[in-house]
Order: sequence, then C-alpha cells, then structure tokens
Amino acid sequence: MKLIQTKLSENDAMITTADKGNSLVILPTQQYNTKIQDFIYKNNFQTSTTNPTKSFQNQIRKTISCNTTLIPKDSKWRYVDLNPSAPTIKGLIKLHKPDRPIRPVVNWRNAPAYKLSQ
Repeated sequence: MKLIQTKLSENDAMITTADKGNSLVILPTQQYNTKIQDFIYKNNFQTSTTNPTKSFQNQIRKTISCNTTLIPKDSKWRYVDLNPSAPTIKGLIKLHKPDRPIRPVVNWRNAPAYKLSQ
C-alpha cells in the first residue's frame, strides 16, 4: 500500500472509481480537476466567492422555530445539523464513453437542510 501511495504522490496521480462496473481508474490529478471544472462550466453552474452555508443554516433554524405546529420545540434539534458544510462533488469516470466524461455524485449529507428534507 505504501509503495502505491508513494508512486501516486510522485506522479501526481489519483485513484477514483469508474461509473459502471467495479473498477478503479488511475489518472493524473490535474486531468481529474479539469474534468470537474469542465463539467461545472458546460452546465452553467453559478459559482460563489463566499460560503452561503451559515446563512442557509440560519434560515432553516428560523423556519423551524416559527413553525411550532409542524415541528414541536422539544424535537427541533433532530432537524438541524450542528456543523453543516457545503455539499461536495465527486466525479465518476465514464470509461464506456469517448473522451471519458464524468458522472457527478454530490454528497448532501452535511448540507444544512439534509435532516429537514428527510
């Protein structure tokens, strides 16, 4: 394992999973980052220089506090994440397509409204 990790760090490469099948893909880190950036650019996502997570968290807490008929005061802690963070994106490489694009997978578990949406 250590030998593989040193080879990856020496060559500035990374291991990620493929989209279909149970296989791993080794590719340069710069190429992976470029694929993620291209996906974001081609799909017209809006980027922000600030992190809006705190303001979303505050809005969710105010909404829960105001709606005591839906959520009782003694159980409102179940619907608020104490340490929220912005969702993260991970790209799975599509080996079966030309130019090997990515399939985005977004981890929403630490998002401010995740518990409330469940």
